[in-house]
Amino acid sequence: MRIGIFFGGQSREREISFAGGRTVYDNLNKSVFTAVPIFIDSKGHFILLDWQYIYKGTIRDFYPPVNSLPKSELPIQIYAESLRNISNEQWDKLISEVGRKINPSDFHKYIDFAFLSLHGPYGEDGNIQGILEWYGIPFSGAGILPSSIGISKIAQRQFLQQAGFEGPKSIILNKADWDIQPHEIIFQKLKDDIGLPLVIKAPHQGSSIGVSILDEDNLSRFERLIQKSFFELEITTSDWAQYSHEDKVGFIVKLVDIREGIGLPVIIEEEIIYTPNELLQYLNNSISSKKERILLKAIDSEDSLLIESFIEGKEFSCIVIQDENGRPIALPPTEIRKGKDVFDYRSKYLPGISRKITPINAPQDIIEKIRTKCSDLFKALQIDVYARIDGFITDSGKVFLNDPNTTSGMLPSSFFFHQAAEIGLNPSQFLSYIIRTSLQARLKTGKHHFELQKMIKQLDKALEGLKNEAQKKINVGVIMGGFSTERHISVESGRNIYEKLSSSEKYLPIPIFLSGNEDQHELYVLPINIMLKDNADDIKDKIKDYHIHPIIAQIKFESNEVTEKYVASSVTEFQKISYQDLPELIDVAFIALHGRPGEDGAVQAKLEKLNIPYNGSDVESSKITINKYDTNEILRNAGILVADHRLVYEEKWHSNHTTEIEAIEKQLRYPLIAKPADDGCSSAVKKIKNRTELEAFAGMMFRPKADFIEDLANILKLKKNEEFPQKNFFLLEELIEKKDAKYFLEITGGLLTHFQQDGSIEYEIFEPSEALAGGEVLSLEEKFLAGEGQNITPARYTPEHEHYKIVAEQVKNTLKKTAEVLNITGYARIDAFVRVYEDLSAETIIIEVNSLPGMTPATCIFHQTAINGYKPYDFIDKILSFGTEKMKKQTIAK
Repeated sequence: MRIGIFFGGQSREREISFAGGRTVYDNLNKSVFTAVPIFIDSKGHFILLDWQYIYKGTIRDFYPPVNSLPKSELPIQIYAESLRNISNEQWDKLISEVGRKINPSDFHKYIDFAFLSLHGPYGEDGNIQGILEWYGIPFSGAGILPSSIGISKIAQRQFLQQAGFEGPKSIILNKADWDIQPHEIIFQKLKDDIGLPLVIKAPHQGSSIGVSILDEDNLSRFERLIQKSFFELEITTSDWAQYSHEDKVGFIVKLVDIREGIGLPVIIEEEIIYTPNELLQYLNNSISSKKERILLKAIDSEDSLLIESFIEGKEFSCIVIQDENGRPIALPPTEIRKGKDVFDYRSKYLPGISRKITPINAPQDIIEKIRTKCSDLFKALQIDVYARIDGFITDSGKVFLNDPNTTSGMLPSSFFFHQAAEIGLNPSQFLSYIIRTSLQARLKTGKHHFELQKMIKQLDKALEGLKNEAQKKINVGVIMGGFSTERHISVESGRNIYEKLSSSEKYLPIPIFLSGNEDQHELYVLPINIMLKDNADDIKDKIKDYHIHPIIAQIKFESNEVTEKYVASSVTEFQKISYQDLPELIDVAFIALHGRPGEDGAVQAKLEKLNIPYNGSDVESSKITINKYDTNEILRNAGILVADHRLVYEEKWHSNHTTEIEAIEKQLRYPLIAKPADDGCSSAVKKIKNRTELEAFAGMMFRPKADFIEDLANILKLKKNEEFPQKNFFLLEELIEKKDAKYFLEITGGLLTHFQQDGSIEYEIFEPSEALAGGEVLSLEEKFLAGEGQNITPARYTPEHEHYKIVAEQVKNTLKKTAEVLNITGYARIDAFVRVYEDLSAETIIIEVNSLPGMTPATCIFHQTAINGYKPYDFIDKILSFGTEKMKKQTIAK
């Protein structure tokens, strides 16, 4: 069955939609479905997307194509709506670079079914559902009516009140009233009628975009939050005049972010500003004008806001599905424990910022009350297939429901998959359930009845056949977690590997969580519901106190018909194991660990003793590359450029503090880079600009206890919840700069190894990606998390396309030599800076080598492999096949 995955779109949630569409594309069972990616751009064009672009980190990494962008001095990517004066013919040409434009009337030529991974306006409001219904294409999820109600928070609130559901006090604030009435009068009325705190909501946005909480009696803050929800931003010319160039660029970066800023284009006094460059120029010119304030307005705004009273209580989210007979089953509601008042965009999608507790920590009767209320609302809105319903439970036991969503976020750790896992469905199986149940739901319309019945019968037959395939697969132990500061990214990588393999015809993945410490590794086989917890710490907590909650047992019983139909095979039992148990359990291991252990050879040594094949480099090579100082020394001795570097030891720092600082400052000048010398990438990597920051970094690294030292953390501008390791030594490096080069950029390059017929190793070096850091250094989020990083693949070494190959070959040769010198095998990622000179000679300065690179869905190594024709599954298959062949050769040699 050809499944058209509709993703992207015109809303502010397009990046989450894009990442969710990729999740669906990868997790559809390959034995049953053919995935057809249909990307919708921000101008509403339907594009049959070339599959390579699905694996870009963000939409802006590939669309609009780089060669269509206006020249810019600012390193800020834009969306298609910032292109001006583009004719239809030009749009067609632009689209042809990433795929093929198709019309709704031709959908039936390409797809049999539409899986909707769209969010917000044009995706959840009934628009796309109506188009698909008109052209006879069955689609996933709710129909037109519940979608049109579900998109509007104002319509929702009115419906909930009329249907007898309890809710907070609320008032609608119209834009027209806001523009003409005194703001202090509006504020006073809201305080009188609702009281503080106020919850201010943009009614047609999802993912908590345009949502704020005002908890203080402060008129100016009230005005700023109202403006934010109307997608307006005011700046004074005096403030702008005082900004440094870096501050101005930072302001525009935040403004361009459609999730948290107002986005581009913007309207200023009826003039439309399209690009970051134009905006910078306009604001700079405004300094000389007599205007005190400049108001920037988004092209797409809101006409009214919903303002509600704040509900004190536990926040939850509950997925409701239907059984085989169409009856709603509320899955176990998840409690959301936030790091701050609003469960905002970052809290929803970045692991570690908030915690998800499933089921919610409440008495059983309260959990049942929540489930009943959610099921009742599901029925009242006439929703089909599934929905996500959010709400609060107060201390007095009142249930307030406030946001029925007819399309849920579909990232790997989203509520959508998180709660389905509690009844034993992995993502691939849950997607099969959604498709089958959606076909059944479309029968209710009375349209295309015969064709739908035929599709359902064919799908049932295919699903039944899956149960026979499981016995013939290769068992892959996916080892994830660990105890380094990168353990959350490791879990993201491990889950991604698990999901890519679980939808394959060749492999049966078994999730294995590693915990403990360097002296004693602890291994646990995880059931799917534990693997899909929010992050490594949530998994560890579940392991410490593993039991099946009575509510979970009850819901499993209620949904038994569903799981029996869709679960061909999966790990359902929690089990503590040892390394010695692995030969009976797995055929090959995929180590999805980052930092220590994993990249240091410790796990590899255990597996080699058991003759279990594994991914990546061998023990000795891993021991070298985990140590950045040793790696630098070896590469420098081999004639490869690296940064000047120096180790700082705790004992020496404390005993000869002044002498040590003077020696550092004599060898290296500020600014410089400080980082752990023996851990994974981007963890505690900081740009140090002066002696105070150097002392703060050393103080944090050498602190006696794991707790943050607040004063030092503030000096280093550490984010809330940002982890910082404790080590007894760290590495300092010179800051690599442009110097007299014509072009200068940061890159990250992947590679894959193959055995040749004579047994020698061939290195396949991928086209590196150009990494654009949002801050002083590239962060963990920018490297690995969907929608965060900005990567351009292949890297733009020069503006002249004809010069690309000349420079690219030089860079790739250095990356290959680096891999050969360090005896890297399997696959790896190498980070570097590149200086390109007037004569097109290039210097590649190596800064880091990762023997087990991150394999999260958004990591740019998948952008690079796509250019060489490998889908992520193909790349993983190559890695596992190489590891298996390498172990056979080693066994024969013994």
